[in-house]
Amino acid sequence: MNNSTHSLVDRDLCRRFDISGPRYTSYPTADRFESNPGHQLLVDALQQRPASDQPLSLYVHLPFCSTVCYYCGCNKVITKDHNKSSRYLDYLEREVDMQLASLAGSRQVAQLHWGGGTPTFLSDEEMMRLMGILRSRFEFLPDGEYSIEIDPRSVDPRRAHLLAELGFNRMSLGIQDFDPQVQEAVNRHQTFEQTRDVLLAARDAGFKSVSVDLIYGLPRQTLEGFRATLEKTLSLLPDRIALYSYAHLPQIFMPQRRIHETELPKAEEKLSLMAMAIETLVDAGYVFIGMDHFARPDDELALAQQAGKLHRNFQGYSTHAELDLLAFGVSAIAKVGPVYAQNAKTLDDYYGDLDAGHLPVRRGYRMNDDDALRRAVIQELMCHFGLDFAKVSQSWSIDFASYFADALEQLQPLAEAGLLQISAQRIDVMPKGRLLVRILAMAFDAYLQADRKKAPEGRQRYSRVI
Repeated sequence: MNNSTHSLVDRDLCRRFDISGPRYTSYPTADRFESNPGHQLLVDALQQRPASDQPLSLYVHLPFCSTVCYYCGCNKVITKDHNKSSRYLDYLEREVDMQLASLAGSRQVAQLHWGGGTPTFLSDEEMMRLMGILRSRFEFLPDGEYSIEIDPRSVDPRRAHLLAELGFNRMSLGIQDFDPQVQEAVNRHQTFEQTRDVLLAARDAGFKSVSVDLIYGLPRQTLEGFRATLEKTLSLLPDRIALYSYAHLPQIFMPQRRIHETELPKAEEKLSLMAMAIETLVDAGYVFIGMDHFARPDDELALAQQAGKLHRNFQGYSTHAELDLLAFGVSAIAKVGPVYAQNAKTLDDYYGDLDAGHLPVRRGYRMNDDDALRRAVIQELMCHFGLDFAKVSQSWSIDFASYFADALEQLQPLAEAGLLQISAQRIDVMPKGRLLVRILAMAFDAYLQADRKKAPEGRQRYSRVI
């Protein structure tokens, strides 16, 4: 497929279709989960898990950060007190044991991800303790994918080697922007040298993959400054690069109220930042995986996409086929069979539920057959940028054209705009439609379409596509 920048970025289309929409790390999206479904929802899902040898995926949410980055929308606790993280690990251990008491089927693990917050807020001893909790209760497969999000400001080369000794083989480094003016505006001071040293140490320690996160649309960003950030980033040769759009939603995320809106790039400036960044990354040889992810041509993500074996989950694009996901910690979301279950979002609620002797499930959802079908269709679109109608019809015992007649009608204007091609047999997303694939997926979102019939403007809780 043509991966040239010219075919990827069509400014007129980006201006026309820069609307708000979900990122579809799940379907139904998390805002559709029901409140207070009861902890039995997850208990039943764990107990009803098939007694197969299918391994598990584990997610641990570690919410602590020593300082606040103003742009951040994550569930976090700002503190320098390690008494809080030590207590948190006590409760995490209790939650793990409660879930295991109901878990049927294999306890083998093929994926692990520590997210946050800042997982590397934990001390060396705390990280060793947490990994010990998990390894003593699960069997980690030798060829698994074990990843951690790190803040280079809290990891030196010695700690990078410790993470490898603990079993991590993938690392995600937050960069966002190296420009000192931007760092001052978002309260994240991080040098290039700090980042370089950690990345080189990770390679020396044997990490299979190192990815970095960048954000465009931050306050005080300029084309010249962000280009310099990209050039410094590329000099490190990361395996993957996530290029996120900053979503300014101060009504939802309180720290963002400290960002001066007058310092944010205007819409046209933000579009130029994105176009320049994509051009720079593609010219450097990175493959545009989709939405906001790039990978080196020899990276497993790029190879999986070529082979039609790419997947998508709460952590973004993945090479692993979908596994049941057990999730631990505040706000963490599990997916077991047809069930989503999200934990309490505050420490007080999380601790209170566990003290009461039950799992801290505060939101959840059980998918029906229509949800599962639409989820599969959206995933196929977002991972492989095409849909074979006959394949979907056969797999789900439906007639695609009639079942999704409304969605196909909604896609017609997008096809006329050149974002995709629709034939009697299939949908193919054009290169310039990849950036806007969230909009194509929205046509298959039954809940979003029902909202639009009630209120054509739709929900404002989602971030903008560009």
